[in-house]
Amino acid sequence: MRKSFSKILPLIVLMSMLLVGLAYAQTETTTTAAAESDTAITEPIPEEPVAETAPIEEKSSGLKGVAEFLFGRALVKEFIDGGWAMWPILFVAIYGLAYLIWKFIALMYAKINLNDFLNKILALIKEKKIKEAIEFAKNTRGPVSAVVYAGLLKAERGVEAVEKNMENAAMIEMSYLEKGFVEMTSAITLAPMLGFLGTVDGMIIAFDAIAKARSVDATIVADGIKVALITTKWGLIVAIPVQLLYNIFTTMVDGLVIDMQRASEKVTEALIES
Repeated sequence: MRKSFSKILPLIVLMSMLLVGLAYAQTETTTTAAAESDTAITEPIPEEPVAETAPIEEKSSGLKGVAEFLFGRALVKEFIDGGWAMWPILFVAIYGLAYLIWKFIALMYAKINLNDFLNKILALIKEKKIKEAIEFAKNTRGPVSAVVYAGLLKAERGVEAVEKNMENAAMIEMSYLEKGFVEMTSAITLAPMLGFLGTVDGMIIAFDAIAKARSVDATIVADGIKVALITTKWGLIVAIPVQLLYNIFTTMVDGLVIDMQRASEKVTEALIES
């Protein structure tokens, strides 16, 4: 259930985000069609071509309406006003969000009630029911039970073999727990960098407008500065929550590592006493 959910939810998010792209592309088509219609007004035009442009405008407004319904009219307009830099920022946002969702589900699945698990597994070991303990650990989810399961498989070979096998299993489980952190770090780093790149592009647009106008006016540089501020804003909006959740997930992984160490020590002590 959770595995299928982790696969479906990022796809839903991706398809929703792509609607913004469709709205943006269709907005450009509508603008181009309107400009061509205005240019053609000065010449005699048959009525048939004019009738053909009407469905295009209705179609584009329909797609834009869907995007505005999902994300809000202001957000769609801001995305379009941000220029080309908003596209890589959008890609990084989808990339980071997908890994955040996957990592959250994976860590929730890995977490178990350690005290209940240890009470049951230690009772079986003390009663020398090693096979039952192995089966119980095998049927319990999470890295803690996987480490205990690996150690109990070597119970017949002595405590040293159990400890060594649990250490090897713990290293493997730690590598699994650390998956996804590199991708989240990439999103944290790339989002603001792309935002600053959009800022530079916006300032270039502003200075280019000043050079063409040969005068300094707030209205002349407004478009370029607007692009600069929008891209910086959204670069930070993407990076900040990813950074926050990254820190939370790191703390959760540290807690699971401590649980694995504690479970290994308790199982070893129980085997020595039995």
